[in-house]
Amino acid sequence: KPPSLALQPAITPELVHGRVHLKCSYSRPSAEPPLQYLVAWSRLSTPGKKEQIQRDTTLQSFSYVEMNGRNLRLGDTVFCTVTAFSRDTPEQQSIPEESKGFYAGIKFLPESLQIAEDGKEHVLTILSTVPIACPGQDDSCKITLRLSTEDLGKNSQLPGPPDIALSACQVDLLRAPCSESSCAAAAVTVTAVTDFARDGNRVSRIQAEPVGRRDLLWRAYTPKDVKVTVRDLPTGNCYSFTDPHIITFDGWRYDNYKIGTFLLCRSVSRAFEVHVRQWDCGSHRSATACNCGVAAR
Repeated sequence: KPPSLALQPAITPELVHGRVHLKCSYSRPSAEPPLQYLVAWSRLSTPGKKEQIQRDTTLQSFSYVEMNGRNLRLGDTVFCTVTAFSRDTPEQQSIPEESKGFYAGIKFLPESLQIAEDGKEHVLTILSTVPIACPGQDDSCKITLRLSTEDLGKNSQLPGPPDIALSACQVDLLRAPCSESSCAAAAVTVTAVTDFARDGNRVSRIQAEPVGRRDLLWRAYTPKDVKVTVRDLPTGNCYSFTDPHIITFDGWRYDNYKIGTFLLCRSVSRAFEVHVRQWDCGSHRSATACNCGVAAR
């Protein structure tokens, strides 16, 4: 029966001579003679199916693979599988041990958002799980991402204007020491657009596109988008019309025939109020005032 050696392989990202590599590290049990290790690298080509991209035989407790943009690209989930054997008895191998999948690329945290039309800001963190290389002396060590939003509509409705607003149209991911699966990070805030329309819950998406990079690794890469579900909140309406009749938010009706400038509406929870100016629009026989101006803050 093949032995289990608890090699515990794990993948970490590294820059080697200015190029992005993944390193598979594993514990090396003491043995005489020293053990050799067969390291097989694979990527998730389709859900549930892995494609082998490289095999190494080494005496070291690690193995590297380069992310070259061809057989290993950004957006791939990568695995390494390690098997140990003795040079004297290569046919006697340990049980193969596989690492956890390492996602190489841009991640959004959280991966999806559920927000409401209440004006609150929600923080969306954008991070790179691989280090940012400096392709040339003229380039700073950063990735610039252009952000865009798109409304995906509701059920069978046609998409309309985006239901969300971002605090920035682009962000820079500046190179930093890799820690806790992040080698560069930035943050934006997402707010639901209060549209005063009863249009139901709608789904929008946020897309990020790398811009200005000349190297193949980033130029051919489009990160996964983020789905944002905006929960519709009920809205209220109030009216002032003709000479003027007034209907309040809660349905009360009354008239105001006075001439002057009046406070029509004021919010007690935010900086919002509406003033209305009424002026004489009647005849000699009847004094009537009509709306002739409005100011809103």
